[in-house]
Amino acid sequence: MRLQNKKVIALVSDEFEDLELWYPILRLREEGAIVHVVGEESNKTYIGKYGVPIQSDYSFKEVASSDYDAVLVPGGWAPDKLRRYEEVITIIKEMDEAKKPIGQICHAGWVLISAKILQGVNVTSTPGIKDDMENAGAVWHDQPVVTDGHIVSSRRPPDLPPYVKEFADVLAAK
Repeated sequence: MRLQNKKVIALVSDEFEDLELWYPILRLREEGAIVHVVGEESNKTYIGKYGVPIQSDYSFKEVASSDYDAVLVPGGWAPDKLRRYEEVITIIKEMDEAKKPIGQICHAGWVLISAKILQGVNVTSTPGIKDDMENAGAVWHDQPVVTDGHIVSSRRPPDLPPYVKEFADVLAAK
């Protein structure tokens, strides 16, 4: 239970990549972390790309980054929606400024791009947004997991085991 009492925000919007949201939540909870699902509305059911539902615990407006130890951003098409919310961008920026772990996988890099926190940061993502990541100033690598300080990034669902292990390691070290 090395993550006992660690609190994590898992951002959500419709069309999240089902495994990229659920797998990290379950693994972190197995290690003792408290993971809150946070969406535009609280107690709303969001539907993943493949039809797997999840209910939010809180809305973006109800949480403060200062109350949490880390944030997870799933992939799928949800990041294109998430990055449009000022509250989400604020959460990401504040987590970055506090050097709290930020996990991003697949298309989640779009949220970090919109938060303008990737200049000079080593990352990976789905190859489909490699150009977007590089145009935001990131140094892109085609590897299952890339960690640069407190930012842990990954490419896609087959990379979930090493990604979540690395994210948990970074969180446990904080």
